[in-house]
Parts: sequence; structure tokens; C-alpha cells
Amino acid sequence: MAWKWLARQCSLVTLAIFLAAPALAQAVPSRIVSINMCTDQLLLDLARPEQIAGLSPFGADPLRSWAAEKAKPFRRLSGGAEEVLVLAPDLVVGGRFTRRTTREFIRQQGFRLEEFDAVRSIAETRAQILRMGALVGNRAGAERRVAEIDAALGRLRAAVSPLKLRVLPVARRGWVSGSQSLVTDLLAQAGLVNVAGELGFRQGGFASLESLVVLNPDAILVARDDLTPEDQGTAKLLHPALAGRFAAERKLTMPEKLTVCGGPMLVEAIDHLGRELVRIGRP
Repeated sequence: MAWKWLARQCSLVTLAIFLAAPALAQAVPSRIVSINMCTDQLLLDLARPEQIAGLSPFGADPLRSWAAEKAKPFRRLSGGAEEVLVLAPDLVVGGRFTRRTTREFIRQQGFRLEEFDAVRSIAETRAQILRMGALVGNRAGAERRVAEIDAALGRLRAAVSPLKLRVLPVARRGWVSGSQSLVTDLLAQAGLVNVAGELGFRQGGFASLESLVVLNPDAILVARDDLTPEDQGTAKLLHPALAGRFAAERKLTMPEKLTVCGGPMLVEAIDHLGRELVRIGRP
């Protein structure tokens, strides 16, 4: 009979371990390091300040990071994987396109690394927000942020263009967002078409001035409307063959920091696009 009692006790212990495993696996991390600018912003939006042990070198870049001001109080890494060891985090978050050697080194040292892809749509943005919320123990905050994005989309639909305007989103040095990009999805939500998709780019790429002009778009989308020819990158955008043919009512703006990543800044990006549609008189 003794062996039956022992077997029963072992079964109970095994069951207890099995039931406890999910809770143990989902333990909320207390020291989190981000090695990517986009995960920086998700982390800053959803994690508690005391959970953040370090951010990427670009976390406080005011031109590209929507959360630059919020990132200032936190330690910023120089980009080397060795720094991660010194900080001894219990979770590292980064982009799937972060240097492979860095990611492999972090894993080899036994650190937990969660990778995030570059978002290509609003739906993927929602998914990443919810995922980060789950990782940092703030599901409720993530759900609120997703609800805010959906509310902003509702406001944008009120400003949808009745004309399927062909818009060319172009950045410095002729970078255009491709057919599978967050910018394309944003424009589609507003009833606009990203004409750059005709160039064959999926996520994006650099296009020549000649190829951009041949597209003959109805409107242009740039980061800001006060560009000056301070270098060759911006001079290309100001070339008369491109920017010179678009009057104010055919020139939309979208700050770069609102579309580089997918995350909490999407609410502001959607509302900004709606205001631009109203400004050019295409409600």
C-alpha cells in the first residue's frame, strides 16, 4: 500500500508543477532592456519606469523617436551586446532586424530575448502593443491603447477622401514606402492610394528622381513642409520636377517619427492625417 500512496503523492506534485508552470513562465520581468528604437517606444508606453533598465542608442532621437522626451531619464546603450550583460536584465526586447551577432550573443549568454518584426499595418501594430503589454504585465494598458487607435480610426473615416487620390510618400534621398508598409495602410484607411507601390517596393526603398516624376501622383506626402536644401538628401525633395509641381493643397505632411515604428504614436499619426485631409479640402 505504501507504494500506492507514494505514487499518488508523486502524481499530485507533478500536477501542481504543471499547473504552476504557466504562472512561472509569465512572471513579470523587473529589469527590461530594449535594443531597438521601436521596442523602446512600446516599452516606454507600457512598462513601469522601474522596470526599464536600458534603451537603445536611438531612444532619445527627437527626429525619429516619438517617445524621445520620455526616454531621456533612462540609460541608453551604445549598441554593444556586452552592455546587456552588465545590466543583467531578466528580459531583452528588440527588433528582428537588429544585428544577428548581437541577438545571438545575448541568447548565448542565457538572456531571454523577445523579438519584434517591423510593422507593416495597423493590425500588426495592435498585435505588437498587446504582446508588449503581456510581456511587461500591463495587459489593461495595452488594451486601452488599442482602443484609442480604433477610436482614432473612427475619426479618420469621417475625413476619408471621396476621391482615390494617388499619393507619393517620399522621404530624404528618395526613400518611398512600399506596398506593404504602415504608411500604405494609413493612406488606405483615409481613402488614398500609395502610388509608390507601382515601383515594385514591398516595404520600401530608394527611388530615383526620374522614377518618382514618372509616377505622376495627385499629391505628395513629406515629413514637413518647411524643408530647406541643407544637404543632398533634402535637395532631392525640393527639386522643381518633384516638389515644385505640388501646390499647398496637394502637399500632405506626416512627421517621420509618427510612422517609423508602429505603436502608441499611431493615434497621433491617424489624427494628423485626418487634419491634413480637412486642410486640403478633401473631407
